[in-house]
Amino acid sequence: MNAGPPAEPPVCPPDRIDQRFADVDEVRLAYRVLGPPGAPPLVLLHALGEAASDWEVVVPALARSRRVYALDLRGHGRSDWPGDYSLELMRGDVLRFLDAMGLGAVDLIGHSMGGIVAYLLAQHRPERVRRLVLEDVPLPRPRETVTPTRPDGVLTFDWEMVLSVRKQIDTPDPQWLDRLGRITADTLVLAGGPRSHVPQDGVAELARRIPGGRLVTIPVGHLIHDAAPEAFTETVAKFLGS
Repeated sequence: MNAGPPAEPPVCPPDRIDQRFADVDEVRLAYRVLGPPGAPPLVLLHALGEAASDWEVVVPALARSRRVYALDLRGHGRSDWPGDYSLELMRGDVLRFLDAMGLGAVDLIGHSMGGIVAYLLAQHRPERVRRLVLEDVPLPRPRETVTPTRPDGVLTFDWEMVLSVRKQIDTPDPQWLDRLGRITADTLVLAGGPRSHVPQDGVAELARRIPGGRLVTIPVGHLIHDAAPEAFTETVAKFLGS
């Protein structure tokens, strides 16, 4: 029986990001939350090999007028490492997370791999995404396959997840590209410019293929929100209407 969304615990101090967990089907997701409980919800999805903590430099500014939820996607950080990985499974986890939190339509920001999960969600369930921000996200077209080398030491992510996801990014499902036209959310595509390793002509085409998509270049490389947090938050806040 569905008892409805869990009641929100007491609000943490306004300057501290609160670490929490949510059981989503058979996967436990870690997430961080900050911002007024009644504010419009904003969900953040990190890049491959990162975690919710990657957003800490910009969360306080974004949370001034939003209830910000930053997730650890499956196989990352404190979320479960179930051994079964795909970008579609991550999309499903995020949708079930929204249901578990009692969230309807949300604003959604995704960086790199997290941006792929974000646009997959927006094209699969367009009614669940009001506004979409894609930060230096590659166009879903086949690219040269390079076998990644496992870093030394203890990892904060599951290496098997990396191998599974990289295969999908290198050889994406053709429907991902075809279905970009199904996205109904107002969409902002942020490009990192010539210093990014992501082909920028593809980022620009991504913006063109999404109906009403707009492109803004912040020429600091792939890690826009980390390299230029003020420019990132100002651009995003203006787009979100805050």
